[in-house]
Amino acid sequence: MPPKVLEVKDLITRFYTPEGVVHAVNGVSFDLFEGETLGIVGESGCGKSVTMLSVLRLIPQPPGQIEKGEALFGGRDLLKLSDDEMRYLRGAEIAMIFQDPMTSLNPVMTIGKQIAEPMLEHLGVTVEEARERAEELLKLVGIPQADERLDDYPHQFSGGMRQRVMIAMALSCNPKILIADEPTTALDVTIQAQIVDLVKEIRDQLGMAIIWITHDLGIIAGLAERVKVMYAGYIVEEADVREVYGNPKHPYTMALLGSLPRVDGRHADRLANIEGRPPDLLQMAHFCPFSPRCEYVREICWEQNPPLRSVGNQHNIACWVDVDRNELVAEAQVASNV
Repeated sequence: MPPKVLEVKDLITRFYTPEGVVHAVNGVSFDLFEGETLGIVGESGCGKSVTMLSVLRLIPQPPGQIEKGEALFGGRDLLKLSDDEMRYLRGAEIAMIFQDPMTSLNPVMTIGKQIAEPMLEHLGVTVEEARERAEELLKLVGIPQADERLDDYPHQFSGGMRQRVMIAMALSCNPKILIADEPTTALDVTIQAQIVDLVKEIRDQLGMAIIWITHDLGIIAGLAERVKVMYAGYIVEEADVREVYGNPKHPYTMALLGSLPRVDGRHADRLANIEGRPPDLLQMAHFCPFSPRCEYVREICWEQNPPLRSVGNQHNIACWVDVDRNELVAEAQVASNV
């Protein structure tokens, strides 16, 4: 197994608002290995983006607060580094592609200057060297006439091209980790496919590790090696991507997959839907947060939030029920007697 490049342990993040405390991330742990792509999936508001923004210390403080946890990278805990140390590390060693490139790019600065800026800051290159590298990066991400486009502004690019520019910026300092936060959400399906193929090609060329955050299970199927499924700030299922798609064990993952159209024609007459409403994160769940929407719910599900348990080779779920048999597992019997 390749070495770990990132190890997140028991991460807890809260937001203190006038309405109350938002329990955004609730004890999330995961590892990222060199050269792999890890998918983090779940519906809007489940905590997947906040998890990675917390790791990079990009959540606004206040109202956000990282209450607990570790994020180990290169022998250092990112959550304990100084602001100056984090400012250097972001972009140089860990880069992030955000969801909307139009709001992430500076509208009054040329694309060339924006791509060159991280290199001038972190690599100590000259302006001429940075411009040459920026041109190479634009060619790498598939933008034609790269030498001329360096002097264009963001509004002169299409949505797909702007996202390619964001990828070029993220790659400018050859980071060890690339975090992609739903980078294809605002794009049509054809451009989405092009961006995904581009990221896969660059990953294979450069050997970097990637964390891909999305609510689109279809994208993850062809991109990631491992998947973490999040719900209400918790990881509820984690496994190899083939295992999650071929043999899901958590009711939420099963419901998500059931809502997708299938190319083999099965269930083509009607797509499934998940009944109920997303959880209220102002309320700390002392029970399973998926209980109000779960068809397998039992009495213990309303009393205790299940921990992750193994159901196979590196396949873990947070559920008191064996969904294949539709019965409580032994761990639930023990917990109910405690």
